[in-house]
Amino acid sequence: MSGTKAANAPVTTGIARWRCGKREFDLAERPLIMGVLNATPDSFSDGGRFPDTASAVARGLALAEQGADILDIGGESTRPGADAVDEAEELRRVIPVIRAMRERSDIPISVDTTKAAVAAEAVRAGAEIINDVSALTDDSAMAGVAKESGAGVVLTHRKGAPRAMQADPRYDDVVREVRDYLCGRVEALVAFGLERERLAVDPGIGFGKTVDHNLELLAHLDALGACGRPVVVGLSRKSFLGKLTGRNVDERLASGLSALVFCALNGARVARVHDVKESRDAVRVATALRRKQTDVGGYFIPRD
Repeated sequence: MSGTKAANAPVTTGIARWRCGKREFDLAERPLIMGVLNATPDSFSDGGRFPDTASAVARGLALAEQGADILDIGGESTRPGADAVDEAEELRRVIPVIRAMRERSDIPISVDTTKAAVAAEAVRAGAEIINDVSALTDDSAMAGVAKESGAGVVLTHRKGAPRAMQADPRYDDVVREVRDYLCGRVEALVAFGLERERLAVDPGIGFGKTVDHNLELLAHLDALGACGRPVVVGLSRKSFLGKLTGRNVDERLASGLSALVFCALNGARVARVHDVKESRDAVRVATALRRKQTDVGGYFIPRD
């Protein structure tokens, strides 16, 4: 991991503020919980469970009731090996859900898409965040949509396209390369005209990474502080947890919460999760303990 520690810059003050549409999130107290709602037939965890607008909205409302701070709605699977979905089909899957959710709830909504037309329509329907796993590179019009809409943006590192990204991914120094890529995307988009305060960065766990790459990134999550923007992590139920524990996708809650707590204590400000209630509880307890640990003062324990 050559060069990583030397490049770890101090976390800037802007890292605890994230502007998304007309909202501004204060991330200083604890990480936000972003609940996953996949309106897809083939997502790795919950694909096909919410096949129509009514069932998807019911799930979204349940996640809000469980304590989700943000609802992330996607209509195209980004799992390794996933097939692409055309624009019309993705619009058909997600826009009615966003509209219906906005009518029923004030929960902030994120749209998980790499397509500019989908993002633009989603914002018009009520979304306030664009979560793009290509970091606004797949669609040349996406940066313009993000700029004009005023939406918050999640910039994710991904090595390769979904169908082939897990085919022997290699890095010389995964932490340095991911950090440099994300910081570079932040600076390029600010130069394009996006407001820095609207950007967040995501290391892209599982997106063109081996198990060891994922562990290296999570173990050195604080390196992304060099980008000066809030760090988003999405590791809920992912395959690296299964490879570490031998558990299938429906049995990875404990391992996911363990990783989530570690991330919450080491720089993550937003957590994208499937299990909202459990994740929120875990983060609240971990951050409460951290606050006590860092309180001024403490106990004097005399020696024998």
